[in-house]
Amino acid sequence: MNGETCAERMRQPIALDVAKAAAEKYGVCVRPFTMEVEDRTTYEVRYVAVPCGSTVESACAPCARKAKALRMAQCREGWHLTEEPDFTPGPPTQDQTELLTFRADLVKAYRDAVEQGEAGHADELRDEIHSVDAELRQLGVRGRLPSPDAPRKRPVKRSTKRRQDAPDLPRRRVEKRTVGREYAGGFRPSMFVTLTLDTYGKVRDDGTPVDPDTYDYRRAARDAVHFASLVDRWWQNLRRVVGWDVQYFATVEPQRRAAPHLHAAVRGSIPHETIRLVTAATYHQVWWPNHDQRLYSGDHLPVWDARAEAFVDPDTHQPLTAWADGVAAVEEPAHVVRFGRQVHSKGILGGSEEAGRHIGYLTKYLTKSIGEVVEQTTERQRQHADRLADELAVTPCSDRCPVWLLYGVQPRGASSRTTPGHCKGRAHRRTTLGLPGRRVLVSRKWSGKILADHRADRKRFVLEALKAAGIEKPERDTSQLVWHKVRPGDPNVPPRAHQLMHAIAERTRWKAEYDRAMLAAGDPPDLSAVPQAA
Repeated sequence: MNGETCAERMRQPIALDVAKAAAEKYGVCVRPFTMEVEDRTTYEVRYVAVPCGSTVESACAPCARKAKALRMAQCREGWHLTEEPDFTPGPPTQDQTELLTFRADLVKAYRDAVEQGEAGHADELRDEIHSVDAELRQLGVRGRLPSPDAPRKRPVKRSTKRRQDAPDLPRRRVEKRTVGREYAGGFRPSMFVTLTLDTYGKVRDDGTPVDPDTYDYRRAARDAVHFASLVDRWWQNLRRVVGWDVQYFATVEPQRRAAPHLHAAVRGSIPHETIRLVTAATYHQVWWPNHDQRLYSGDHLPVWDARAEAFVDPDTHQPLTAWADGVAAVEEPAHVVRFGRQVHSKGILGGSEEAGRHIGYLTKYLTKSIGEVVEQTTERQRQHADRLADELAVTPCSDRCPVWLLYGVQPRGASSRTTPGHCKGRAHRRTTLGLPGRRVLVSRKWSGKILADHRADRKRFVLEALKAAGIEKPERDTSQLVWHKVRPGDPNVPPRAHQLMHAIAERTRWKAEYDRAMLAAGDPPDLSAVPQAA
């Protein structure tokens, strides 16, 4: 024991923690999940550790840093494009048209079988249609294929007439261009825009309300749930006003008061007054049944009636209002979301130090969950977060949310497994503060690439650098590999510590090869998204 006390031994690091620390040092995932890989040619079965892919640093720092680096590269490549990306689709091939014609014949036969009551034949035809759809996807057909079932009754269409309390917006025909205007001297500036939600009451410097009793927690919760729809409407309005297809890379972050706001890198230059006008005139109406007053709570909750296949009142046993009926009876929107008065817009030149700094600012909090960004160190901050979480717990997040049952409305898709008032959606989690959507919003024509393409670019760069140094890394044939999930209790699965040690050894070998290639090529290129100061 070398004279060590029990307390001294307990303070020594555990072997698994040391392995995790080494994994973080070399950029190896610290919590991989195991997959079983079978090679059909050799019948060999291996267990492969697959990275978890987490974007939260507290869960897995190496995976979160890789995800952040990809986002920074994506933002940098699309922000100041000077040439219009080409997205012209190719003409349909003969195989595609012939297969789609065959699908049309199958759909007609399927509908005839349904009308004639031939259930067995209809199921066979439906399976055949699904197999044809899979073949069309393999042939490169994208987009939604028509459903084989007959079209149902169309949903109720609401009036698109603008509200009288919202300013009018000029409208232009949107041109098919995404690159901004070039000014004299060859400058083609872009923009950085910040949008915030309205106020719900006066707040202190720590983000907590001055008077919690008058702070509008209900409106704060609803605005957070529908924030993504408001942002989508803002981009639509902006494109219609400026007359070209504005592209963006945006991140959603919480303010100190726990309300979401938007930071966006916008390609091209737009007058600041236009940004303010579009923000003031943008709103989103929520055409849902009224949900201001709860009808059920506590132990007094609706119950499922198997014969009626619906939730019923626990006292009268009458079915609750169906979702379609509740929406059809709506005459006024249940909620209207608007942005606040605080609007910040700034011109940014490509390749400047300021552009790199703003890219870092855009992605600053991507490795933290929303709950980690908002500080909750004082009792006042914790009480503010608790009241907002309580309001979010009773705020419906979608037309399928079980919270609707508390208001006497049966949501779409309700079944015997639905628990009244309990929704597993992201909007109700304390860690998301009501934001059900994604943290990063990227327009389709931003860089012409998805994250998988940017990941492939990084891999291609490394392979070319190794090849230039005489290190060949041929692509492995993976067509004969079959991946399976590991069965629970599989005794052959190696322990996590063994997987970490194997991954660390492999990563150190890769790094040594890459360092050798960089030394052979001279000074390594700067791959950072943030330009370094001279």
